[in-house]
Amino acid sequence: MSRITWEKRTVGHMIGLWCRKNHGGKELCNECRELLDYSLARLEHCRFGNAKTKCHKCPVHCYRPDMREKIRTVMRFSGPRMLFYHPLEAMRYLLSK
Repeated sequence: MSRITWEKRTVGHMIGLWCRKNHGGKELCNECRELLDYSLARLEHCRFGNAKTKCHKCPVHCYRPDMREKIRTVMRFSGPRMLFYHPLEAMRYLLSK
């Protein structure tokens, strides 16, 4: 699996977890769907491709400031919980470059 594909799947899990726990639905709400679509588009157009690092270590900030703050909030919440809900994804992320 390519790095971009893996990151897309991981961000989908994180946003899904955030939405379920904070917005209470089984499906993504409109706000979370918008954030996911935006994140997937940013990953799709990443200039580093499969050679990319973790987004928070990237020298290029490709997110708009408002979306960047939203995704940071989601990741702060979902990151620790990924160990319980998606342990293999969490371990892979922790061990990745």
